[in-house]
Amino acid sequence: MAWIRETVTPFALGEWAFELRDDEVSRIRYRGIDVLRSVRAVARDRDWATPQWALGDVREVPGGIRMSLRTTQLGADLYASLAATADGERLTVALEATSAVEFDTNRTGLIVLHPPGLAGAPLAVGHEDGTRTDTAFPREISPHQPAFDIRELGWEHGGLAVRCVFDGDVFEMEDQRNWSDASFKTYSRPLALPFPYRIGAGETVRQAVTVTVSGAPADAPAMSPSAARERNDPSLAEALGFGPTAPFPAVSVGASTAPGVGPRAEPIGSDVLVELDLGWTGWPAALRRAAASGLPLDVRFVLPETCTGAADAGLRGALRAAAGALRGLDVARVTAFRPAGHEAQHVSDTAAISALREALAGAGIDAPVIGGVRSHFTELNREHHRLPEGLAGIAFSTTPTFHSSETLQVEQAVAMQRLAAQQAVRIAGGAPVHIGPITLRTHVNNVATTAPPRPSSDDLGEGYGPELLDADDERQSAPELAAWTIASAAALGVPGVATLSFFEEWGPRGVRTATGDELPAAEAVRVLAGFGGLPASTAHSVDGLVWAIRTNEGALLASLDDAPRTLAVGAQRLTVPPRGWLRTA
Repeated sequence: MAWIRETVTPFALGEWAFELRDDEVSRIRYRGIDVLRSVRAVARDRDWATPQWALGDVREVPGGIRMSLRTTQLGADLYASLAATADGERLTVALEATSAVEFDTNRTGLIVLHPPGLAGAPLAVGHEDGTRTDTAFPREISPHQPAFDIRELGWEHGGLAVRCVFDGDVFEMEDQRNWSDASFKTYSRPLALPFPYRIGAGETVRQAVTVTVSGAPADAPAMSPSAARERNDPSLAEALGFGPTAPFPAVSVGASTAPGVGPRAEPIGSDVLVELDLGWTGWPAALRRAAASGLPLDVRFVLPETCTGAADAGLRGALRAAAGALRGLDVARVTAFRPAGHEAQHVSDTAAISALREALAGAGIDAPVIGGVRSHFTELNREHHRLPEGLAGIAFSTTPTFHSSETLQVEQAVAMQRLAAQQAVRIAGGAPVHIGPITLRTHVNNVATTAPPRPSSDDLGEGYGPELLDADDERQSAPELAAWTIASAAALGVPGVATLSFFEEWGPRGVRTATGDELPAAEAVRVLAGFGGLPASTAHSVDGLVWAIRTNEGALLASLDDAPRTLAVGAQRLTVPPRGWLRTA
């Protein structure tokens, strides 16, 4: 299969240039200076799932291009036209989307992505009433929206003054680095308004974004000889600056959630992370299958919906049964998350952890109790005040495709993972940080407004959890995923991070197939697991495409670039193949 899933077509409109990535107007530049990461039309259903557009014709119009879009997924039936036109220093992207049926949506309209390099830059926000607020793009990953009630935005970058005007709705901004997206996002329909809302049959959504620049682009910084010629002259290599030395995290895989028995194979990694939905009667079978690996278990209990009320009906009973099932097993660590619908949904709040500790003591289980969030760094960033004192560690998961499945996003997410890991270590305040599951697609729909899908029986014939979601990704079997895995581990492996758990043991989301054949990611995880606990330091290139891990036993280098990169590691000069990796003694 192809690692690059999207079709990329470059366009130039006067001094403006951009790429059409399927339905997205991407990498918008003026005279070579990045202005916007992208503008795209989106639709979200009532559970924030995304109907995918089918791209129709793309044709030239006066001053630009126009594309036709349609989606009939997830209850939608939308016909849309998206046009990008330029007039001198002004670029406009306009959307008209008409629904053929009534459609309950949480958001339908335009979103604008701003590049992460704007972090810390001054930002002027013009509001609907004509007033203005002077603020800044957040430097730290902001847990909440940095700007509200947006009519226009203004900032400076690369010598250009940029003004961005929004029409057709009220917009606001969020920091998408929370989800490892390489962007700040300005989107329509404020979240404070009720959702879902209904678009009527025959109703048309019209929105537009107009970007105007002024000033002269700054001269591009002069490249060093090695940076300018590294791809053509291996003798001139790019030097990597390594950070502080600390024990490298233990690296593991998650328990398979695929149906069936699975292959008999040598386990990979330090332990097995298993999530157990106590609202499903088949969770003991999932626990037994995970334990069959013989590795210690990182157990994450998800409490049933009966535990959403103020009285916590069933909380202690559910956890007593869960703790009892751990007798005789090697448990590396354990936690419990609140279910969807609770005010602390997907979070290990004080009451849940207290009940878990009580249940473990009653069952005679002596295992470290960690806490955190079942979902993304977003929720850890926003909800860590709910965590109790005295936890043996803090956990969160991460995926590069929560908002977009394009490969550009997957690759750019790695540098954002580094920011999230560093901020998580600060939140943990000295407690070890456990990151996982780390998966290509999200393993839980934490924003769903309906109950999670569950198997119809209490065996593993249908699989469970991610098996019942849209969680498969054809890139799971790609050779390039091995390089991405090593780069991700280097990005996340900052001092203070204790464990990293990638993918699943086997199946469509695994490092092996259901018949036991190893996929390229398996070797990457195995090599990384061999580094676990060793004193290590990490480094990355300025553009965030090359990552390295160095120990006394050798180094790992991984590149997400589409061309070879020659690097200086100590006295060695090493050339990493495109989207490949290598190990050196």
